[in-house]
Amino acid sequence: MNTLGLAEAPDGYSVWLASLKTRVLEAQLRASWAVNQELIRLYWHIGKDILTRQAEHGWGAKIIDRLAQDLRSAFPEMKGLSARNLKYMRAFAHAWPDGQFVQETLAQLPWYHHLALLEKLGTRESRIWYAAKALENNWSRNVLVVQIENRLLERSGSAVTNFETCLPKPHSDLARESLKDPYRFDFLGLGEKVQERDIEQALVRNVTEFLLELGAGFAFVGRQVLLSVGEDDFYIDLLFYHLKLRCYVVIELKTGKFKPEHLGQLSFYLTAVDRQVKNDLDNPTIGLLLCKSRNKIVAEYALSDKSQPMGIAEFKLLEALPAELQTNLPSIERLQRELSEG
Repeated sequence: MNTLGLAEAPDGYSVWLASLKTRVLEAQLRASWAVNQELIRLYWHIGKDILTRQAEHGWGAKIIDRLAQDLRSAFPEMKGLSARNLKYMRAFAHAWPDGQFVQETLAQLPWYHHLALLEKLGTRESRIWYAAKALENNWSRNVLVVQIENRLLERSGSAVTNFETCLPKPHSDLARESLKDPYRFDFLGLGEKVQERDIEQALVRNVTEFLLELGAGFAFVGRQVLLSVGEDDFYIDLLFYHLKLRCYVVIELKTGKFKPEHLGQLSFYLTAVDRQVKNDLDNPTIGLLLCKSRNKIVAEYALSDKSQPMGIAEFKLLEALPAELQTNLPSIERLQRELSEG
């Protein structure tokens, strides 16, 4: 009788096992998403029914407490049927009256993402924007909250650039939307009086948070990247590659106020990268000058006669949130506890 010991695996077994693991994980993920979609649709329908019956029959807020009690009695093992969560369902249905849109798009987001959208944002347009970004970038609920609190919508596409005249459409639009103003480096924990080299080092040490702040598509290439031109050596502060734009992005840091002559140095680096680093399949290199402060009109003047794609934006090391955003959302653990309390 031929038996295999646990330590003995036939040829090809490891590859087969790896493929089976992948299939199992993919099946689990599909099942999880299917359950989530059905749950979001259920919550929307319950919220819609509450809204309709309160409007048609004049039922007051106490009907929700009664409904929560009766539903928990009928489904004692099911979480999420507390009065608090039923109120969220009603708010959810009120915010999204289009059931088809909920079914096709919003059902892809977990429920706790929707609670963040409802709690933190006041307009349909902003909720749609952040929902789309969360789906596109696969944000967790915590990352979504951070992006909302950091006013990503208001900052996106706000940098002063010359992309419209230097890049063809739609490439110019995508490039413009890929930059922000200002960039927030609160996560570095640095004070206002700090040198450029210190910021560079801190950004590299916190590269995960830095890439999140830069946005989707940025891949880190290196810091103080050496470029030899003639017999002289030059060092780029930070070099990235943008996967969607398919181009290198040179980032230069200035801890003072923007000066037009800063663009001369950045232009030189763009030329050097285009000639020495990029290949024929890459688009022209883009430059981003990050400075402590800048006069917008001066920046626009300085960029007006430049033929290379460049942008100018401010960075903030420490910045307090506006008053309306200073109240944090409850943690997921607290939400889970409150929404399932009977």
